[in-house]
Formats: sequence, C-alpha cells, structure tokens
Amino acid sequence: MDIKQVAKDTAKTLISYLNYQAVRVVLAQLSETNPPLALWLHQFSSTEKIQDSEEYIRSLFQEKQDLAFRILTVREYLAEEVADFLPELVRTGMQQANMEHRRQRLERITQLDLLNPSPLPEQQESSEPNLDELSN
Repeated sequence: MDIKQVAKDTAKTLISYLNYQAVRVVLAQLSETNPPLALWLHQFSSTEKIQDSEEYIRSLFQEKQDLAFRILTVREYLAEEVADFLPELVRTGMQQANMEHRRQRLERITQLDLLNPSPLPEQQESSEPNLDELSN
C-alpha cells in the first residue's frame, strides 16, 4: 500500500468536497442578493462536472471569472477553518464507525445463535452412531 498516494487521493477528494460546499455557500448568498445570478450558477453547476473541482473552476473562469474567484475564496476559507479539526475527527469518526460495524456484526451473530441453537455437546454425542454397534 502506498500511503503517500492514499494521502494524495484523500486530499484531492477533500478539495473537491470543499469546492462543492463553497459552491453551495455562494449559491445561498446569491439567492438572497442576486437571484438571477444564483439561477445561472445553479444551471452552470448542473451541467459542469462539479465532482472534478479543478475542471469545474477552469470552466467557471471561462464563463464568469468573478464567481470563480468568489468560490476559490470560500473554499480556501473552509479549508483553513476545518483543517485543524480534521485529523481528530477522521480518527475518532473511523474508530466509532468501525466499532459500530463490529457491534452490529456481533449482534447478528449472537441473534443467529439464539434462533438456531446448536445441539448441546451431550446431544451431539448421543446422535453420533456408536462405532462398536456398527461393527457387529
């Protein structure tokens, strides 16, 4: 496993997500201050691939440079605000999620055991054929 590549891929995904959140923030602001521009940005965002944040920004620069700069500013602000909290949130979030999955799995296993109890050891022994009787 290449940890550096995992980190790069994670950073790219996080950047794209922060870009998406920045677009949502700008859309909310524009809905209050400039509804026609909010509608334009909404339509632009529905036709452009917002999942690829860098391509989305490049396309937006070609259409409306002021909006592209505004989204860059908001996503940078979001990155600065959440960066300090992320390591601990990711660590504890992953631990809690893993623990919940393990707990649910254990519950399923024990419920299955209760619904289909295996025979007791004495019952297993008595249900096995007696090899001495078979040889007679």
